[in-house]
Order: sequence, then C-alpha cells, then structure tokens
Amino acid sequence: MSAKEIIVARLIHLITPLIGLAFYFKINFRMKDDKIENAPIISLFFIFATYGCLLLILLTRVFWHWSAMASLGMFYLILGAPIIMSLIAFRYQKKKSTSKYHNWTFISSACYFIIAPITFLLVCLKELSF
Repeated sequence: MSAKEIIVARLIHLITPLIGLAFYFKINFRMKDDKIENAPIISLFFIFATYGCLLLILLTRVFWHWSAMASLGMFYLILGAPIIMSLIAFRYQKKKSTSKYHNWTFISSACYFIIAPITFLLVCLKELSF
C-alpha cells in the first residue's frame, strides 16, 4: 500500500466521520445554548449518520476500492434509511415551527428522498465508467 493510498483511506474512513461527529456535537451544544425544548437530538444523530454514510459511499466509490463495508452501508441506505428518514419527516412535519432546528430536521429528512437517488446514480455512473 502506497503512502497516497494510506492518506486517502484515512481521509475517507477516519477524518470524514470525525468531522461529521464534530458538527453533530456542535449543533447539540448550540441547541443547548438556545434552550430548545424537546431538541431533536436523536433524530439529528440518525440524519447525520445517514448523510455521512451517503458521503462515505460516494467517496469510497470515487477515490477508494469498493468493499464489504461499503456494501453494508449501501444496504442500509437502500433498505433502512428510507424507513428511518420517513419516520423522522413524518414526526417533525407538525413540529417544524417549534424552532429552526426542528424545521431543518424536517427538511433534511425529507430531502433524503431527493439526495439519495442522485448519489446512487453517481455511484452507478462511476461503476459503469471503465
């Protein structure tokens, strides 16, 4: 394994998730500072995990080698994530006027059904190009 491959692997599989986790905690602290009632902490965790998985799948396909872990991530994104994201969107549809965090939770969960097919298309197009 060359030094370039090691750097790419660490950027994709270590640094990217850590950056996502840092942003998740930053939003949680901001909600705590704003004293948001019934903050969507758990829902935001699932949203961050789902979009992070989408990003990792895309980065893995473009810059790295497809693996069994990437296949498991794709399995979750196709079968599990639509259920979770639709439940979150349904739950926060009526709560979106509570705060900007509730509104963005609703918007980001509903937009999954637009963003995920585009990402899948990009992954497949990369697969088809030789």
